[in-house]
Amino acid sequence: MSKPQVTIAIVEDSAALRDNLEAMLRREPTFRCVGAFPDAEQALAALPSLRPAVVLMDIKLPGINGVECVRRLAGELPETQVIMLTVYDDSDSVFDSLAAGASGYLLKPVKSAQLIEAIQEVREGGAPMSMSIARRVVQAFKKSAPAADPEANLWAREVEILELLAKGFLKKEIAEKLNISYWTVQTHVGRIYKKLHVHSRAQAVAKFRSL
Repeated sequence: MSKPQVTIAIVEDSAALRDNLEAMLRREPTFRCVGAFPDAEQALAALPSLRPAVVLMDIKLPGINGVECVRRLAGELPETQVIMLTVYDDSDSVFDSLAAGASGYLLKPVKSAQLIEAIQEVREGGAPMSMSIARRVVQAFKKSAPAADPEANLWAREVEILELLAKGFLKKEIAEKLNISYWTVQTHVGRIYKKLHVHSRAQAVAKFRSL
């Protein structure tokens, strides 16, 4: 039996970017776009009844901004995961979005493979983030999380996978390179997250590099 499709909504004021995101989603058979909205007001009116599993949210929207939209959606749709898609990589935008209830933060432009993996990761309980902002989040985690020694705690295979993640390889590409299954890679990545006390690939790589 095939897996049920992941329902996704888009909130983006640029028509060209909305169309591009919809096209990316249509190419992935396990995804289904249930709505695309140019502003927060229309999204807030429609999303409670659509109940998408994932929302792709821009920050700079006309009227109500993306951060406030996430905050309001979190109250009505607590099970919905929100990934911010934006050009803003300043700390205030990042942490305001996460504090409002966003589960991921990707910088535009976003490639199709990156978007697909981010949606899969957020559905699996992760917090996908672009590498360029991960270090800021990791610094906040370090204040409350115990230090981890990757050489002492990670298996050799886990270190190998982490090094490939740091080079930008996707999980599917790592599986092919190491001649193992995608799900084996996924299992190793889950263990890496637990050992390093992180919640995403970007955080794991940033913490590994800083140790």
